[in-house]
Amino acid sequence: MTESKSITEQQHTCDVLIIGAGAAGLSLALKLAPHAKITVLSKGKLSEGSTLYAQGGVAAVFSDDDSVEAHVQDTLIAGAGLCDEDAVRFTVSNAKESIQWLIDTGVGFDTEIDRDGQAQYHLTREGGHSHRRILHAADATGKEIETTLLGAVKKHKNINLLEGYNAVDLITSRKLNLPANRILGAYVWNRKAERVEIIKSNFVTLATGGASKVYQYTSNPDVSSGDGIALAWRSGCRIANMEFNQFHPTCLFHADAKNFLLTEALRGEGAHLLRPDGSRFMFDFDERAELAPRDIVARAIDYEMKRLGADCMYLDISHKSKEFIVKHFPTIYQRCLSLGIDMAEQPIPIVPAAHYSCGGVMIDHHGQTDIDGLYAIGEVSYTGLHGANRLASNSLLECIVYAHACAKDIINRLPFYNERKFAKIPDWDESQVDDSDEAVVIQHNWHELRLFMWDYVGIVRTDKRLQRALHRVQLLQREIDEYYSNCKVSNNLLELRNLVQVAEIMVKSAMKRKESRGLHYNLDYPEQLDNPKPTILSPDKNS
Repeated sequence: MTESKSITEQQHTCDVLIIGAGAAGLSLALKLAPHAKITVLSKGKLSEGSTLYAQGGVAAVFSDDDSVEAHVQDTLIAGAGLCDEDAVRFTVSNAKESIQWLIDTGVGFDTEIDRDGQAQYHLTREGGHSHRRILHAADATGKEIETTLLGAVKKHKNINLLEGYNAVDLITSRKLNLPANRILGAYVWNRKAERVEIIKSNFVTLATGGASKVYQYTSNPDVSSGDGIALAWRSGCRIANMEFNQFHPTCLFHADAKNFLLTEALRGEGAHLLRPDGSRFMFDFDERAELAPRDIVARAIDYEMKRLGADCMYLDISHKSKEFIVKHFPTIYQRCLSLGIDMAEQPIPIVPAAHYSCGGVMIDHHGQTDIDGLYAIGEVSYTGLHGANRLASNSLLECIVYAHACAKDIINRLPFYNERKFAKIPDWDESQVDDSDEAVVIQHNWHELRLFMWDYVGIVRTDKRLQRALHRVQLLQREIDEYYSNCKVSNNLLELRNLVQVAEIMVKSAMKRKESRGLHYNLDYPEQLDNPKPTILSPDKNS
């Protein structure tokens, strides 16, 4: 046992702490920077989040043939009766202004020349959309947005970027037995220095992305470990609709193609889904065929794979010209070619993979959570926009719209906190812990969790599978809690602790929904209820 001492050697102070450096976090930082001192926390490389890998684009009405109302209705239909219509209208109504801000910031969306010889944005169409309204940068839209925003952030003197820092836990007045329940900052793990530090802040925004890494197969990068959801839950925030995890229908199935997603826009541009024998199957499941919403497409692929005992299905766009394919999907074309697959000549092997968390930390239209001064934006949050199934390309849109709304609210509140004196925050105490020599235990638990979540809480569920998952996740949680209490902090331990917490929330949410709707399909309850409600869990009630 080590001698009693604190390892907190550094304290940071800022006006606003933003945890996460994707489209939501960076957009918020840029909007706030002229008004306040901002710290942006990134646990990995600054660009290493889901935004970087987003291929399809951003949905907004830029065509005279389209309308805000049509975008609203498409979103409501995809959400399978569980969207918050106010949130949908708020987001869609602010879409064009938000995308114009990206353009003004320097994001280069693809253009084309119209019949009159004028340049206009090239709009593509994806599953669930009734019109072409997806602005994109070839098939690497997320990369264009992330690199542009990050470049602008790095130039701003009021933004302090901390790379290689994990948020350990939020600090609130309630945790310090002070009046009310307000955010005070966060304990963070400096991975390079291997120490826990304190960041004091008047406002904290969670922009940490989703939790798809809880599953064995996912399109998400390794950082998608549900950190923000777990942080908010442990601090007393309600979490909603975590049973709705979107499985992207088409991830590249190849031993050397880790997490490589094949954009929805491929099907939007005419790609067909095929069985191993070359026959199409989507018309057997939905009249919209390949343009059906993702939940329907993912279940159809999953069904055909299980029915045929096949390892994968196939996505075929080889009936289009090679020139068209290379122009519109250069990143995918080159990636497939590097693996020996020429998508201009042959179908691409695909499987569904966990892709997007439609639920999250409950917020209002300003991004404000249940804790005063704590905000959540982007995939970590639950706005009500996505309902039971996210409409393609609404996610990046939600990031920008709510980043702007959050910034506006914080800017209005900043004057009241300029002279605020920070409460005394106790140093991180590591006096009762040992160095761990059992990293293999963490790795084993990580694999066990992701495997049983895939088997029991995947695309198709049953009550028995969910009961098994809950039993296993609670056993795992007790083991990890004990490990956390007795061992020094590490990146892997922090992520595993968060993932197990989020897994429990997912399972309990799924058990509460006694119907099949959108992304949640339970064989024991195949019908839909007449009056569906969001599934809301509260840590205070632990249910």
